[in-house]
Amino acid sequence: MIKTFYKNQTEVAEAINFVIDSYWADKIVEEEMIQTIKDIIRNNDSLLHKNGDYTTIIKQRSGKRRLEIVSRIKEDL
Repeated sequence: MIKTFYKNQTEVAEAINFVIDSYWADKIVEEEMIQTIKDIIRNNDSLLHKNGDYTTIIKQRSGKRRLEIVSRIKEDL
């Protein structure tokens, strides 16, 4: 299990990348990935978003495909 509260945007991006990459590598199941991403979003929303969009650091560090997945999961919150 990983932490779900982070100090800065870089840590949030690294956590998102770790969770999604673990899912892609079949190290965790889809339900665990979804729940962990939901927890990260809930606990760190101010670090993820600015003016209704992802922050520049999140965009640069996580990339387009991972953020598409995060956006889909966020729709279900």
